[in-house]
Amino acid sequence: MRIAVVQHDIVWEDRAANFARLATWVGRAAGAGAELVLLSETFSTGFSMTAGIGEPEGGPSAEFLLGQAAEHGVWVAGSCPEVAADGELPYNSLVLAGPDGTVHRYRKLHPFTHGGEHERFRAGEKPVTVEIGGLRITPFICYDLRFANVFLEAAERTDVYLVTANWPATRRHHWTTLLQARAIENQAYVVGCNRVGTAGDGTEHAGDSRIVSPLGELLATAAVGETIVLADVDPAEVAATRDRLKFLPDRR
Repeated sequence: MRIAVVQHDIVWEDRAANFARLATWVGRAAGAGAELVLLSETFSTGFSMTAGIGEPEGGPSAEFLLGQAAEHGVWVAGSCPEVAADGELPYNSLVLAGPDGTVHRYRKLHPFTHGGEHERFRAGEKPVTVEIGGLRITPFICYDLRFANVFLEAAERTDVYLVTANWPATRRHHWTTLLQARAIENQAYVVGCNRVGTAGDGTEHAGDSRIVSPLGELLATAAVGETIVLADVDPAEVAATRDRLKFLPDRR
């Protein structure tokens, strides 16, 4: 499967503006042969803590992803603040939308307490793994990357981890290092999408999106600036790596 990461800026708290901008980028990614397109964390609003920023589950952001998936015949994913029927606070929810109208959701397990996310967002309950075209995909969101245990727990059923983020430039070395570490530890691909630009709260973002092989090699990278990162991933490569280097069974 060819996966595209759209490394993009975000218009603060302006869904319509972001939908208009990102439609062009998704089209470019699909035109480059991508079968799955990954957008950033909170792609439609920015990482906002404004009260009431949430939208209903299946709201405009999910509808945008579904529309783009149907239009281009690809899978499209990104996270957005969604309020479920059983609560008032939103989840930071990654929506993975398919061209046939299929939708999968993963809710961020670890709200970023350092930034106050735990006061504005609910925590999810468990990792989610879905199979698309023979590829087993487990998504995570930003701060989740710091917690190796959840990646380890999902490793044996995962070929590709998706990690979408609004990771600050001040800790960009942490982002790039942890993406490679998670690939090496779990012998799986890691696809990292981080935004660029300055958020409405003044936080700077440096991008550094990348796709990492099961051996920790950089298959595709980006620095600062809006761009698309592309790489082909193959579940057979994951299986071969794990067969040649039998590290996972030795875990205690």
